[in-house]
Parts: sequence; C-alpha cells; structure tokens
Amino acid sequence: MKDEYDFSKAVRGKFFRSDVKLDIPVYLDEEVSAFVDKIALRKGADRSSVVNEILRGDIIIAEAMQ
Repeated sequence: MKDEYDFSKAVRGKFFRSDVKLDIPVYLDEEVSAFVDKIALRKGADRSSVVNEILRGDIIIAEAMQ
C-alpha cells in the first residue's frame, strides 16, 4: 500500500446509482437454518420463500400489536 494517494483528478459519485436495489445477505443461526430447511423441504419451496413467508406473518402480528 502506498503512503499517499493522489485524488486530485477523482470524480465524486462517479459510480453512484440512486436506482440500484441491493440484496443484503442475511445469515441465519444454525438451528434457525435447519428449521427453515425442514419447512422448505416439506413444502417443496426454496429457503427464501419460507423465510419471507415467516417474516410476513411476523409483520402482521407486529402491526396488530401497535
């Protein structure tokens, strides 16, 4: 690594895109992952669908408690 870098010709925001949607990785604990995998296998669905279904249910419950 250099001691100094020359940013005099840099352009601020050159690669910024406001319309980009990022998928943020979510890491599940081992026991949660096993639970989701068991449900996904039983339903014949993928893990993402099962996690989304569980979270949607939790959202409904949370909104009802407000």
